[in-house]
Amino acid sequence: MNPIQEYFYRLEEPARSTLLFLREKILKSDTENITETFSFGLPFFKYRKKMLCYFNFSKKHKKYYISFYHGDRINHPKLLQEGRKKFKILLIDMDEDLPLELILDLIDDVKKVY
Repeated sequence: MNPIQEYFYRLEEPARSTLLFLREKILKSDTENITETFSFGLPFFKYRKKMLCYFNFSKKHKKYYISFYHGDRINHPKLLQEGRKKFKILLIDMDEDLPLELILDLIDDVKKVY
């Protein structure tokens, strides 16, 4: 198993299936330009070899989140900066419907920065 697969399969449900679903949707949203790497112990998504976003867990909020590079240039009320310089995060509530359209729209906004 490669490190990316190991990362996801170490997660407990419902986080595992939720993040795997998001991973698939992100990768399929732009198959030519979005790739996946494993950096800093986390799955990173890159757009044309430049940072796009990644998944992580917030100990403060006790939720997983998607962190968007150049999030500082995106204004959306659901994005949190919390002292980060270049990134903003979107918390993922496993008990609610995923805001998939919002996530894909935010990814498109980051891609426009490039």
